[in-house]
Amino acid sequence: MIAMLAGRVDQVGIDSLVLDVNGVGYHVFCSSRSLAKAPAHGEPLRLHIETHVREDHIHFYGFFDEAERAWFRLLLGVQGVGARIAMAILGAFSPTELATAIAAQDRASLTHADGVGSKLASRILTELKDKAAALSPVAIVAEPADGATTDAVSALVNLGYPRGDAYGAVAEAARRLGPSARLDALIRAGLRGLAR
Repeated sequence: MIAMLAGRVDQVGIDSLVLDVNGVGYHVFCSSRSLAKAPAHGEPLRLHIETHVREDHIHFYGFFDEAERAWFRLLLGVQGVGARIAMAILGAFSPTELATAIAAQDRASLTHADGVGSKLASRILTELKDKAAALSPVAIVAEPADGATTDAVSALVNLGYPRGDAYGAVAEAARRLGPSARLDALIRAGLRGLAR
């Protein structure tokens, strides 16, 4: 399996690009977010690759960083989410934004991705609630230098709340209170959010 490709950009399309690696052009599907960051024709590019092999095709999915590839793999594990929908979700959300939406159980925002209706958004939130927190706990919310959000989540978990619920409550509190929020304020706001 191919896990990484490094070469020069040959073409950029609507949902993919062609990467010239020593004279061989690899057709790589990318999210719209990644394609918007793609360098110009002839410029160097290195992509993390997820290879999908089926009877009738071999597809390469490319990602600028490991976090995006990890989310792609996680999304594919949700019933009803194929590669096309996973790429649409990653085109609509950065890994941090996606983690925050899942932690906050924000179904409405997930429906902004092409192909994701209310029912599928609910399934994604349900199936990834705890997995998302384990994948990138620091990326769930913007972490102040003092680590207050991580400590607030830990405090709520120690009080007996499920990790996914705790992340959602702290993410919402941190969004409302801002990056300078103190630990005690995050815990109180998180508890209020969990009590609703």
